[in-house]
Amino acid sequence: MVNRIQQFTVLRKQAANARWICRCPHQERRLVKPLTFSSAWTLLRYNRPIKMKFGVYIQVPFCQTKCTYCNFHTGVVSRDRYEPYAAAVCSEIGQTAGLTAAEIRDVSVDTVYFGGGTPSLLAPVALENILESLRDNFSLERPSQQQSARTDNAEITLEADPETITREKAEAWLRAGFNRISLGAQSFSDTELQAAGRMHRRTDIFAAAAVLREAGFRNISLDLIAGLPHQTRESWEESVAQVLRIRPEHLSIYMLEIDEGSRLGKESLAGGKRYSAAEIPPDDSMAEFYDSACVRLAAAGYEHYEISNWALSGMRSRHNLKYWQRRPYLGFGAGAHSFDGVKRWSNVHDSAQYVSCIQQGTSPREQIETVTSAQALEEELFLGLRQLEGIDLERIERDYHVNLQTRIAPLAQQGLLELNGKRLRLAADRLTVSNEVFVELLG
Repeated sequence: MVNRIQQFTVLRKQAANARWICRCPHQERRLVKPLTFSSAWTLLRYNRPIKMKFGVYIQVPFCQTKCTYCNFHTGVVSRDRYEPYAAAVCSEIGQTAGLTAAEIRDVSVDTVYFGGGTPSLLAPVALENILESLRDNFSLERPSQQQSARTDNAEITLEADPETITREKAEAWLRAGFNRISLGAQSFSDTELQAAGRMHRRTDIFAAAAVLREAGFRNISLDLIAGLPHQTRESWEESVAQVLRIRPEHLSIYMLEIDEGSRLGKESLAGGKRYSAAEIPPDDSMAEFYDSACVRLAAAGYEHYEISNWALSGMRSRHNLKYWQRRPYLGFGAGAHSFDGVKRWSNVHDSAQYVSCIQQGTSPREQIETVTSAQALEEELFLGLRQLEGIDLERIERDYHVNLQTRIAPLAQQGLLELNGKRLRLAADRLTVSNEVFVELLG
């Protein structure tokens, strides 16, 4: 069971950070042989009665320092490598559009997400050039800054660390077309931030939020991590209180993950004390922190729409919903993933190798996979049940030609799942053990 839970943890992390690849099973069943990239887009286009919309993910794998808990493919490199990398991303966008010009003429981009890493380290002009490249090659409209939260505008998100934000940068981001900032706060305790290897302190978070508001941003998301070393019930409650003081439109709360992929995780698993590994709060405390936040955020008017995500009315992350709902998107940059409704692929993770591939005119793709029906079903259940609205069980059983009642019944009797008509969802009081429920459901 442990290995199975670890698999689901990886999938959750990828989905939440715009790295998870999604597939469309009702189209997959019609395939006789693997499709080319172009024919996959053609299939999607002609199977849809309305103009197709997809998301774009831009990976920027650079950081000022490596956080102790980080297990992503990011690194600290010379700033001299930033500009060539941004230029390579622009080139990849142009190359992809050129290869698929006929197939993408009826699709439009309605969400763009710059993740990392720390994308806000790139010069504003480099970020603007990437957006302009998307506009030149795909159907991407410039959002109205006065009505940036409207759902008929493209949602364009930039991840930013508090200490990287200045008034000049914020104004430049807004002019370039960004209308949503994801602020990596993680904690409002300087002790916790320092132990985690973060560069900013609590005062930087307040300063960054104020600068963004003054510049004109009306859609800010903020991240917290439950379970950081030295975190206590008191320090956690203080962090949540300060979030409510800032009142971002969106909030993500992630539970600290312990695995071999991070320095902190490796030290903790080895029973060591470096990186304050011995000061990680127990699992029960993390669950209490999460449950407490659920109550306080609900009272403050936040909608809990996904296990790790809350939003004010109408301010859900439209881009991340594409991952949880398994909709198509394209990824550009080192380590970026893509999904076309039938297949998924990823680019090489090493940023220098990625730039070299683009400059030499060779493909940066290193993995291409056609999804099986069994894999797609697992993802429908796993990603769908992370949403508090749950899944349409009737549709899933129809699309996959399966009957899940015998799997669901015992879990419902235990109070782990709730079936209301055709909607199946996780029980609201069992969200902290969701991975264990998924293991039992999928077998």
